Parts: sequence; structure tokens; C-alpha cells
Amino acid sequence: MSREVLMLADALAREKNVDRDIVFEALEMALASASKKRYEEDVDMRVSIDRESGEYETFRRWLVVPDEAGLQEPDKEILSFEAKEQIADIEIGDYIEEQVESVAFGRIGAQTAKQVILQRIRDAEREQILNDYLERGENVMTGTVKRADKNGLIVESGRVEALLRRDQMIPKENLRSGDRVRGFILKVDREARGPQIELSRTAPEFLINLFENEVPEMEQGLLEIKGAARDPGIRAKIAVVAHDKRIDPIGTCVGVRGTRVTAVRNEVAGEAVDIVLWSEDPAQFVIGALAPAQVQSIVVDEEKHAMDVVVDEENLAIAIGRSGQNVRLASELTGWHINIMTPEESAQKTEEESEKIRAVFMDKLDVDQEVADILIEEGFNSLEEVAYVPLSEMLQIDAFDEDTVNELRTRARDSLLTMELAKEELVEGVSQDLRSLDGMTTALVAKLAEGNVHTRDDLAELAVDELVEMTGVNEEDAKALIMTARAHWFN
Repeated sequence: MSREVLMLADALAREKNVDRDIVFEALEMALASASKKRYEEDVDMRVSIDRESGEYETFRRWLVVPDEAGLQEPDKEILSFEAKEQIADIEIGDYIEEQVESVAFGRIGAQTAKQVILQRIRDAEREQILNDYLERGENVMTGTVKRADKNGLIVESGRVEALLRRDQMIPKENLRSGDRVRGFILKVDREARGPQIELSRTAPEFLINLFENEVPEMEQGLLEIKGAARDPGIRAKIAVVAHDKRIDPIGTCVGVRGTRVTAVRNEVAGEAVDIVLWSEDPAQFVIGALAPAQVQSIVVDEEKHAMDVVVDEENLAIAIGRSGQNVRLASELTGWHINIMTPEESAQKTEEESEKIRAVFMDKLDVDQEVADILIEEGFNSLEEVAYVPLSEMLQIDAFDEDTVNELRTRARDSLLTMELAKEELVEGVSQDLRSLDGMTTALVAKLAEGNVHTRDDLAELAVDELVEMTGVNEEDAKALIMTARAHWFN
């Protein structure tokens, strides 16, 4: 029996021109598969062949899993505490094994081994073809539509196949078998049984790559695309910057008589492309991104990462765009939340904010409306500013003498201290399991306490919009906090 195994391994290694170890591994897989058929349950088997003698042993095995996870596959798994009763130092992820009787190696075993080896060879060849292609370092694949299946289009480039999913195709684009097509390499999945490369024609990176192919100044490092935002097949915006002052970045991307931008548009089904000058100044960048709308003024809120952009009635529709497209693309391109408003809306918002600040000053500083209005007019928006801005700045306010300034600063600091003590009292009523959650801060805990959220379960039961309204955190952070709070429900 053992001699037969060695002879087969040597014969197959020569016939298929593969390493002897690959043959032994295939034989072990074939014998393990045959051993499984003896059991009605779905068991896990391992076969070990001695490379010198050809003798082999068969083991049934169980994967050691955490006690709290429970058994998902009872016939293949064992809980950690049970495993440690057999082997004291065994760890999670190890296996408990039990030797069982081996199956006889015969013609069926040899045939199965051959099939496994052929599959291993095909997999190795496929992996090599993929590696050779990826080593070129190309981000865009150009190929021919080979066929369509339920997932999308299969695109062939040489000996490599890729999948262009339907949701990654430009809307209303009609591609058929035999058509030449280009797509951005979105993903490489080496475990996939079908095409291992996934393409996209809707990704912003595809648009950037197309411009890089059309504009040689980018390859030379004279020009750079900082970002792109797309409404595939309809409209897009790209942000460009020149690293050479002699170059006009927009004109260079457009090309003589629009040849370069037209070539890109033809590739993306006529998608209109706005070319925007990138700027280190976020406000200037946003103003450029909203083109062709003319901006009157802009207010930046660093804390909320948002901007209030004021435009007149004539530019309002242009700034917003059809179905909000222009402002949405500008927001995606710049990474800032953009609020478009008219001068009247801006004035109303400013007045509402002033009312809130006025009320805080009158209440916490114990001053009349006249003093509160003077502080607001001088640009003070919070108690912290009154308490801690340099004394010299406050002394420049003509309406206040030095005694008044010192009194205002003292009252502001006392008020802040009182508020901090009150906040600490609130926090003391919050459970430790809520305070210790990832992402939780003292300020956040205080806001939750004000909203009668005192335990982890209280937080877990909130809706995202409730948490956003209560604390002022953004929607993404609110989702993350709630899911963290709910984690123990699923464990």
C-alpha cells in the first residue's frame, strides 16, 4: 500500500511537471475526502502521508472555539474549556485530533488525487496569469466584452477576465458582446471562482485616470488632480492644481479646442465635466467648486465641517443645480457640507444665532441687552471667549472701561466653573458601562445625561436622529456609538 502511494506520487509529479509536495498534498486531500464519506455528519478530517515511507494516518479533528461563541458546527468544533480538559495549554484556533482507521488506497483514490492535482495546477496557472497582469501596475483595464451573465459583463483582456457589474456601468450605456471597453480596477478577489478582477466605469478614480492618460503634463508632475466627484453619465467635477506657475491648469485639461476634455467625455457617455481650481483655502475651494454660480459671502464652521454659502436670487438655482446636483457634487469634491442660502435666509440665521448668544450673555453674565449687544458686535460668540481672550483685546472696546472688562471676565469664568460643576454632577449619575464605551467623552456623557440617557441600554435604544439632535454629533458617529452600545445584545 505505502509503496503504491510513493509510486503514484512520483509518476504524477513527472507527468504533470509539478513539485512532489503538491502531489502529496493532493493525495492527502483525496484520502481525507474519501474518509469523510464514512460519516453521516459533516466532519473535518486530516490525512498525513510520510514523504519517505508512503505510510499514512487519518485523524478526525475539532476546531477549538471560544466558550462565549458557542458551537456553530458541533461536528467540527469543540469549546475551549472542554478542549483544555484534554490538553491544558491548547489555544483557541488549535485543533483536538483523534486518530481513526484509514481508508484503503485504491483506483478511486488515485483518480480523485489526479483530479485534485489538475485543479491545483489550473489554480496555480490562473494565479500566475493574474499576477503577471497586476505586476504591470495598471489601474485601468482595456478589454473586449466577452459575454453577459446575471452579475454583469465579462470583459476579457488577453488571458485575464474581469467582471463589470451592472451597478458599476454608466446608466443608459448599452454595451454588447464584442465591444471594446475600459474600466477602473476596483477590486481584486483572489478567492473568487469566476473573474477575480472587478471593474468600475462609475468610480471617480476612472475619470481621474482618463484625464491622466490625456494630459501628459500630469505624468510629468506639472499638474495634479486632487479629487473628483461624479454623477455618472451626467455631470462631474474635478479639482486640479498646477505645480508649475507657467501652466494654466484648467486650459491644459481642456486642451486645444477642447480636444482633451472631449476625449474624456466620449469615454464616459458624454458626461459634462467641470474643471475646478484646487485651493488650500477651504472657502476658496468651495467657491470654485460651486461654479458657475457666483458667491456673495461664505461662513465657515470648522467644528461642524460645514459652510453657509450666500448667493443672490439669480444664482440660487445655478448653485443648487438640477435636483441639487451642483451643490451635491461640490460637497463631495471638497469634503465640506455646503448650505446654500439667500441673503435674507443668511440674515435670519444670523439674527437667530445672535438671539441665542444674547440670551446666554444676559443670563450668565447678568448684564442688560445693551452690554450683550456690544459684545456680539465686537465678535464675541461664547462665554469662553469673554473669559479667556487676551485682556488687551477686550480693553480695545470703547464702550467698556477696565473695571467693566475685569468684571465681565470674572463673571464669565465663575459661570463656566458653575456649569462645569453642574456637568460633573450630571455625569456622576451616568453608569460606568456607558462612560467607558469607545468614542465616549465627558462632554458627550453630559449631553446624554441632560437627555435622560444614563445607561448603555438607554443609548442603545435611541434612534440615530434622536442622538444627533441630542448631542450634535454627525450621523456617522451617531450610528457607530449606537451600534457599539448594542454590541452586548448580540453577544
